[in-house]
Order: sequence, then structure tokens, then C-alpha cells
Amino acid sequence: MIKTIILKKRPVGTPTLADFELIKEEKELKIEEGEILLETKYLSVDPYLRGRMSDAKSYVPPFEVGKPINSGLIAEVIESKNDNFKKGDFVSNRLDWKTVQVSKGEGLQKVDPNKAPLSAYLGIVGMTGLTAYLGLHEIGKPKKGETLVVSGAAGAVGSVVGQIGKILGLTVIGIAGSDEKVELLKSEFGFDHGINYKTTDDMKAAINEAAPNGVDIYFDNVGGEISDAVLFSINKFARMIICGAISVYNSTEIPTGVSVQPFLIKNSALMQGFIVSNYADKFPEAMKQLSTWLGEEKLTYRETIVEGFENTPQAFLDMMAGNKKGKMVVKA
Repeated sequence: MIKTIILKKRPVGTPTLADFELIKEEKELKIEEGEILLETKYLSVDPYLRGRMSDAKSYVPPFEVGKPINSGLIAEVIESKNDNFKKGDFVSNRLDWKTVQVSKGEGLQKVDPNKAPLSAYLGIVGMTGLTAYLGLHEIGKPKKGETLVVSGAAGAVGSVVGQIGKILGLTVIGIAGSDEKVELLKSEFGFDHGINYKTTDDMKAAINEAAPNGVDIYFDNVGGEISDAVLFSINKFARMIICGAISVYNSTEIPTGVSVQPFLIKNSALMQGFIVSNYADKFPEAMKQLSTWLGEEKLTYRETIVEGFENTPQAFLDMMAGNKKGKMVVKA
């Protein structure tokens, strides 16, 4: 049996399970010369998928209603008629939410389960780690002794950004959504300070207290009021890295907030959005460094693993609600 998850309808506001549909088909897939048959092992659920569920202009086309959703997957080659792949190989790329599918092998990257757990190739040594490393390096341009603030700090990208910051000699402050997550930032990921935004009445004051010397780099995963508050503490020549805006992804109206221009002008500060593929030419260098740090135990990571392919939509909803620690993946 082949299972497929499609986008049944476009979400309005916060997505629900009714926006997805699980389709089951009793059929056997045949492959032609040059093709391989893949069986899904792990699926990645990520905030950017919410944007693709809306029919709006973005850096990638929106998902089509009635068609499979796709995201980062780890799959095993179970049959091959392609000289570049053999049965038993594990591969990674953006693939459809299907338990079994045919591929011509284009864009697939082989991954080695002996060097890292398979799920890690969707996280710390995959797009998550690359996003953290390249965003911080290429835009943040960190210098030893500076202060880094990370929002969504207990999430997959944020937790890696903070650890890299500590490796590079920065003071690191993380913003997260529970006391448990704040404690995790400090005890497991080495952050210097943590702020629980859900129990903090005055974020501007809290950031100012945690960063008395001001903020040199802000790695923004959430947008909204939290990011507005950070603006009041930025230093001259501060760099603000805009990676995500999960706080407004479900908004049905255009969000409003603090005008950033006066802060940028007054501080000669930089605010730059990015997607990790902007730096595709630097992937090999970044993966090598991440793998080295992981081998030296300078980096650690957390995963929330959900069992069962059919639970992928619920895992996505939980991820969007913040009900996870570290990278959220589904074990098919």
C-alpha cells in the first residue's frame, strides 16, 4: 500500500487537520531505466511550509490543492535501474509526502548513516544546520566578544545558531516560549541567558537587562512584537538576520508593528532576509565545519520524533504551535 498526503484545501489563518488528506492506494510501482524506487524513512516539517500552503508570491511556488505536499525527506533506495544509486543507499532531498515514490535521482544527495543518524541529515547536518551556520556567518559576520540574540532559540535553527555563537566567542541570549525551554537553552545548548517571552511583561526591559552592552547580532526566527522589542537595544552597525517570521505566518491581515527605519538609520544597522539556497555554493564548506564540530562534541542537538507517516500533518501543526524541542521530524 502506498500512502500519500495531499493539500486538500488552502488554510485560512491557523491550519487544521481538515486542510490535509491521507490517500491510500493498493498498487505496485514499476521503474524504468535510469529510475530508482524510494521508500520514505524520515520527513521534515518546517515553518516555511505554511507559506507554500497559501496562494501567494514567494521564493518558491505554492503547493497545488489536490497534489502532494513536499519537504525534506530521507529515503532508502529499494530498487534501482540508475547507475548512480544502488539498493540500500540512503538519500536526501525535497520529495513528496509519499511512503513510496519513483525518482530519476536528480538532486538527490547520498547520506551516510554511519557518520550521523539519518534524521540528523534533516537537522543539524542538513538544511537546519546550514541555515544556522550560513545565516550567522554570511550576514551576521560575528566577532568575538559581541552579543547575539536569537528568537525561537529552542527551535531547530535557533538552538544551532546559539551554539555556533558560543563556539565563536559571543555572548548569547535566547528567547523561547517556556521556562523549560529557557532552562534547556542554558543547560544543554550553552546560552548565557534566556528569556521566556510568554511570562515577560516588558520584553524591551528584559532584553536590555540581559544585554546591558546592547545587541550586535539578532537572528530572527519569529518576527512580530519580540523582534520589535529587540530593535530598542541594537548597537551601532548591528546586523539583523531575518530567517523566519513564524509569529505572523497564520495572520489573515497584513501585520503592523514598530517602524524599523529610524532604528536602522540611527544605528547604521543592517537588516537582511535570506533563504539558505542563496548560499548553495558554500554548502560543502558549511557541512564540513558542522560535521567537524559535531564530531568534536562542540555541537549538540535535540529532536522531537513523531512516529507514523500518517501523523505528519499533526506533527506540522504541533511544530507551528511550538509543541516540540529542537528539530521536528516524522519517522515514517
